[in-house]
Amino acid sequence: MSQGNTGVTSQVVNAEACPVREVIDRVVGKWSVPIIIAAARGPIRFTELERAIEGISRRMLTLTLRNLERDGLLKRTVHPTVPPKVEYELTSVARELHDTLLSLTGWAERHRVTIAESRAAYDEERGIG
Repeated sequence: MSQGNTGVTSQVVNAEACPVREVIDRVVGKWSVPIIIAAARGPIRFTELERAIEGISRRMLTLTLRNLERDGLLKRTVHPTVPPKVEYELTSVARELHDTLLSLTGWAERHRVTIAESRAAYDEERGIG
């Protein structure tokens, strides 16, 4: 360890990063991002989400919606109809997250070719693949 890093242990780093890691793990989960993107267009019903997100099971959709609601990223509204009409919409915090996701996906789109070329060059130099 360098002289400037004395006192920095993995326990210190993990203790400070843990709360941030938990939030990031939740919002970039496999199903959270597609739900946030789908709900960004306005209130959306469960069945609409189910149809819009390919490969998600009803159970996983339910669990992810609950977690996003618990985290304050989705607002769930139950309309008093028969059968009950339930809609989900992004909170202001999730709208900010959506903007960030759009920036990230834009960055990925702009740099995907460069990254693919870098991977190929790295693999070729090391005889991988």
